[in-house]
Amino acid sequence: MLLSVLIVVGIAVAPAAVRLIDFGVRVGEGAAAEKAVAPFYIAPTPAPGPAAPGTIVRQEPVVGAPQGAIAWRVLYHSTDVDGADTLVSGLVIAPDAPAADGTRTVVSWAHPTTGTAPRCAPSSGIAPFVFIEGLSDLLAAGHVVVATDYAGMGIAGPSSFLIGATEAANVLDIARAARGIEGIGAGNRVVLWGHSQGGHASIFAAQRAARYASELAIAGVAVAAPATNLGALLSADIGDVSGVTIGAYAFTSYAQAYSSRLPNDPLTTILTPAGAAAAPKMAELCLLGQNSELHTIANPLIGSFVTGDPTQAPGWSQLLAENTPAQAPLTAPLFVAQGAKDTLVRPEITAAYVAAQTQGGTAVESHVLPDATHGTVALDAMPYLMKWMAALP
Repeated sequence: MLLSVLIVVGIAVAPAAVRLIDFGVRVGEGAAAEKAVAPFYIAPTPAPGPAAPGTIVRQEPVVGAPQGAIAWRVLYHSTDVDGADTLVSGLVIAPDAPAADGTRTVVSWAHPTTGTAPRCAPSSGIAPFVFIEGLSDLLAAGHVVVATDYAGMGIAGPSSFLIGATEAANVLDIARAARGIEGIGAGNRVVLWGHSQGGHASIFAAQRAARYASELAIAGVAVAAPATNLGALLSADIGDVSGVTIGAYAFTSYAQAYSSRLPNDPLTTILTPAGAAAAPKMAELCLLGQNSELHTIANPLIGSFVTGDPTQAPGWSQLLAENTPAQAPLTAPLFVAQGAKDTLVRPEITAAYVAAQTQGGTAVESHVLPDATHGTVALDAMPYLMKWMAALP
């Protein structure tokens, strides 16, 4: 069982039996603590009033942190797509040696898709640290690592799946939150690092940082297999089980967040009757641990999920465009890793984004890894990423 989980997240186990044992220990610790964790994700009563984004409402130590590190689960203020105050959960991990205030770079990790329901939040799982790709390398380099769950996961609330403005705020505000934990040295210098959905979140955070969190100095943005063209990705993937699953997550998320901009009963305007009935059920299931249930629902819908092209449908096409990262150049250096064997985020779609950024003048370092898949690309890219980060001004 442990081996299968390691393979899912792309950790190379053959040469690293010690890592497997360490993983097992941490899973055991996390499993023992999991039931005790649940109350952390119950919203405070009475509900706290609005506060500055990044303000911590609640924090507690987390067991099972990597050797030489200390970690906290946090509940912090952020904002949603409409700019409204919302509570979001996540993790803050730091080297256990104390550091002077402001002396450590904060790496804000944006996770790939794990689901959209509250219980799918990575920070609430039995092994939350394992799924932060490159965590040990980043801690060894002396960085503070933060990992948002995204709004609607952990703490119950509307889904933020592939909603760029909400994801961006969540990613930036947990970097702000880290500065509220004494003794860890978290500063204003931030590197954004995300995989798949997290790449989408990281790019949006880079686009919005100057006006949303101007006190943060974004030193660089690094992405692995990022979701950079939602319409193209949806069109490419909708004919298989993964595409139906991701589509169900996205359509239900948008139907909630943008209800005032879509027709009544919005799912029925783009999905078949069977698809519209199934999508909300799928949105309650997590990719990890409930994959077979998702496949049971999604497989019969292959070829009969959507009623038309979402990129051409009134309302839906505009939302997909708004939540596709802009082609305008980024002001921070950009690192992009793409697996040549990725069948979910297609290499040609990532290549088009890299070309647009390069032509626009962004300082881009791009790596196409010939043997990497969607699941393995972030870990495969770590040697290149760490070298790139070390060279950032």
